[in-house]
Amino acid sequence: MEKPFPNPDRNPGARAAWGWCLYDWANSAFPTVVQTFVISTFFTQAVASSPERGTAQWGWAMSAAGLAIAVMSPFLGAMADRSGRRTWWVGAFTVGMCLATGLLWFVRPEPGSATLCLVLVALGTVCFEVATVFYNALLPALAAPGRIGRLSGWAWGLGYLGGLVCLVVVLFGLIKASPPPFGLDPDQAEPVRASAVLVAAWMAVFSLPFLAWVKDPKGSGGNLAAAARDALPNLVRAVRRWPPATRVGRFLLARMLYTDGLNTLFAFGGVYAAGTFGMPLADVIVFGIALNVTAGLGAAVSGWLDDALGPKTVILGAVAAIAAIGLALVLTTSVPMFWALGLLLGLFLGPAQAASRTFMARIAPPEDVNACFGLYALSGKVTAFAGPAVLALVTSATDSQRAGMATILAFLAAGGLLLATVPRPGRD
Repeated sequence: MEKPFPNPDRNPGARAAWGWCLYDWANSAFPTVVQTFVISTFFTQAVASSPERGTAQWGWAMSAAGLAIAVMSPFLGAMADRSGRRTWWVGAFTVGMCLATGLLWFVRPEPGSATLCLVLVALGTVCFEVATVFYNALLPALAAPGRIGRLSGWAWGLGYLGGLVCLVVVLFGLIKASPPPFGLDPDQAEPVRASAVLVAAWMAVFSLPFLAWVKDPKGSGGNLAAAARDALPNLVRAVRRWPPATRVGRFLLARMLYTDGLNTLFAFGGVYAAGTFGMPLADVIVFGIALNVTAGLGAAVSGWLDDALGPKTVILGAVAAIAAIGLALVLTTSVPMFWALGLLLGLFLGPAQAASRTFMARIAPPEDVNACFGLYALSGKVTAFAGPAVLALVTSATDSQRAGMATILAFLAAGGLLLATVPRPGRD
């Protein structure tokens, strides 16, 4: 990888790039195991008073987390631009994510534990998303302009692979193990609860290469108090690029819509499989493993397509495919068809996300890269409450998970149509 850092005084090369990619491997265990396939299913099936009530409660918790992320991310990103620190913020919020996840062990399979579960998952979600702001902001400094798409795609593919391996360990090492290891009591769902402890340890261990190998440029590490004082003017400068008339503004508005649909799909995929198709937890995890295989393959291949065709083409194609397959998933009543469509959909999940990150990296001004990625996170979270909230409202009103999941398609379609009007980014 030629000239991975623009600063000639620092040249960490391939090792820094690998450390950056490995962080995707580390933190992907959280959305895969906690948000989507294991803890979310455990909550709706065993903790909440009913699957429908659990789906609605989970939706409100994710909405609250989205609002917190929307408020925090731009300001913290502007602070990072002033202080020069990025890896420090990643480390701090990774610690918070690990603590919140590990404490899920204390969630028992009874309605009295519902509040504890929702608070811990929401807190872990906030830490996960804010850490990702600073993680993503490092991308333009780690790859030559013509290879940003490949590095982003490889990292996303490695993330899906990490989620896959972690799910396999959870499934065969804890949930399906007979007898369960360490004397865990299945009647108290201890093998499932232990999966949260495993995820916390997984994230802590595999984030170490990032913290050891990826360094901020020289001159970083400024006073945080001064950075906080100067953050607001820095954020204002970045926000000037937000208006819808600008390329940045239109992209962020488009991403706001289609990411709302994607995030809701991730948060409720396992819940939908368990509630509508009656899939037990073990089958939901197997489905998650298979889905991560196809998603990882799609993300890895999309890196070359991104650099060859541009991120806009990749995003539009992926969002259109996800919407079409999602419609079929809502309409089908066949479990085998659900499996086939779900695995096909996975091929397009990684490309939509990885190419979005590349798009932002190509248009963000170097002096405001953290603030812009803070706005990037804001665009994914400022209306993040809307997707889960609409899904929760429709599910509650119709008493149908299928009707609630159908609301995702509107967000995907609106975001794709708006993105089609955004000029393509350059490579420099």
